[in-house]
Amino acid sequence: MRNQKKIVIEQLDRKLKPFYEIKNIDVPERGWVYTIRTALNMTLQQLGHRLKISTQGVKDVEKRELSGSISIKSMKEVAKALDLQFVYGFVSNHSSLEKYIELKAHELAEKILPKGLNTVSENKELSEVEIQQEIEDFAREIKREIPKSLWD
Repeated sequence: MRNQKKIVIEQLDRKLKPFYEIKNIDVPERGWVYTIRTALNMTLQQLGHRLKISTQGVKDVEKRELSGSISIKSMKEVAKALDLQFVYGFVSNHSSLEKYIELKAHELAEKILPKGLNTVSENKELSEVEIQQEIEDFAREIKREIPKSLWD
């Protein structure tokens, strides 16, 4: 039976995959709300009416978007008022969550194993290739288990 953690990671990677295609899209200089509103030739007052807020309230929404202090809920409300859908997600810096886990598992294996290999190798000298193989094997084991210590 497949490891439950592995299945969850694979499912998440599949859900996040579409975001990789859009991760390099630049946010317009004045923000999405302002840019879309003005592209539609919609006034502050008109968007405010759709949102049931004042013109100043719309200005505040546009400011909060630029500063990064706007809530997801507010962005969803604005999107709805513009007859759009607000979409958000996360994108790994390592092409997938699985690759990220592999990297961290390898780092942890390299950190832990050399200490253990010194005591094992007192009786026999391990070659560099054998040491690397031990590290790779241990990294695979760590990846399979995904211990909480992976994130320390």
